[in-house]
Amino acid sequence: MGLQLTGICLTILAIVGFVMGTRKSQILARNDRLHSRPRYHGMFVALWILLPGLVVIALFAMFSAQTIHTLVLHDLPGTPSDPMVQSIQLNKIILVAEGRTPFKDELGISMASVDTMRHLNRIADFLVTLLTLGMGVLGWWHSWKKINVAFRARQAVERIVGILLIAASSISLFITLGIILSLIFETLRFFSSIPVTEFIFGLKWSPQTAIRADQVGGTGSFGAIPLFAGTLMITGISILVAAPVGLFCAIYLSEFASPRVRRWVKPALEILAGVPTVVYGLFAALSVAPAIASLGSDLGLEVASESALAAGLVMGIMIIPFVSSLSDDVINAVPQAIRDGSLAMGATEAETIRQVVLPAALPGIVGALLLAISRAVGETMIVVMAAGLAANLTANPLQAMTTVTVQIVTLLVGDQEFDSPKTLAAFALGLTLFFVTLILNVIALGVVKRYHEKQ
Repeated sequence: MGLQLTGICLTILAIVGFVMGTRKSQILARNDRLHSRPRYHGMFVALWILLPGLVVIALFAMFSAQTIHTLVLHDLPGTPSDPMVQSIQLNKIILVAEGRTPFKDELGISMASVDTMRHLNRIADFLVTLLTLGMGVLGWWHSWKKINVAFRARQAVERIVGILLIAASSISLFITLGIILSLIFETLRFFSSIPVTEFIFGLKWSPQTAIRADQVGGTGSFGAIPLFAGTLMITGISILVAAPVGLFCAIYLSEFASPRVRRWVKPALEILAGVPTVVYGLFAALSVAPAIASLGSDLGLEVASESALAAGLVMGIMIIPFVSSLSDDVINAVPQAIRDGSLAMGATEAETIRQVVLPAALPGIVGALLLAISRAVGETMIVVMAAGLAANLTANPLQAMTTVTVQIVTLLVGDQEFDSPKTLAAFALGLTLFFVTLILNVIALGVVKRYHEKQ
């Protein structure tokens, strides 16, 4: 019995326990008044059946495969010491044991190792089924004894749910901490080979290893200033497009548009958020970039076929829904009494919007802009297709530029050693991007807090 079937059996057992626990409490309620409603008693029984079994399944999923693989490798005759060879042999054994590949002598494995893995998998499946259902039955027995007239089932269920919510929050916190630590450790390895000053203040980005002596550096050049400049340039252009357009759309929809127009226009704007970024990239590469190049040539300007302006304009179109939809919701949340009071004092509708409604909605608008900036900073496909991969340090938006996220993808794609400076540079860029985003959040919170203090 596999994990899926075991989980189904455990769920059925929990449902039966819920029904029987609820029924028992209803029978008790005929003679005396219960402290909690019958459904809380049923939920208490179901949770005590379900949760211990799920813990067993989670532990099995995390540790069983690694344990089985270790035992199989230990029993292999003449086990190679090279981890890569061990991994190749183990993958072959797994494929044959699962029936996805027929056994052949050319594979370089023995049928005995395949039989060992199949035997260990059967034992593991039997143990997880036995332990899961056994823990479920024990939980049933424990919770069944507690059902009585005076039992505070509601408090017990709420306590269990509270523990689950804390556990879920802790998991997200630990995942975030793990991501940060992994970035820090790999970044420290990178800075052990490349000076921090070269990375932060260097003006040349050429991470590939040089083949000839006349190329940039013997081990590449890792100055990230061109990447930061490209990211800032393209993100700035996109915000200059999205912020006014999105905010004006939000003001129109919330203050001027009729309910019928709002019902049609707002979903139409939000459709832009669901368009795949590769479609935006194609639109930028095939339509916007040639149009900008043609217009630039007519004006006598030198415009590259891939430019930061094209990528920024299309990216701004992409993030308009983030600004307009969130700002619209925030503006609508401003109480109507504030508007009526302003109009009653003699202010015009435009003055009311500018001096009353928008200041009241400022925290939400700042949050919408921050979300849009974060979305623009993390965009990759549009930049690849419209702005290119060249790490040029220039203030001309008509030239090709690249961003941090594009270079992270480029560095991690291909066949290279994982511990080389070229690959580890991606972690340094990721950590830098993390701190930039953190600083933006702190600045936004400071702006909102200062505004509230003035109010």
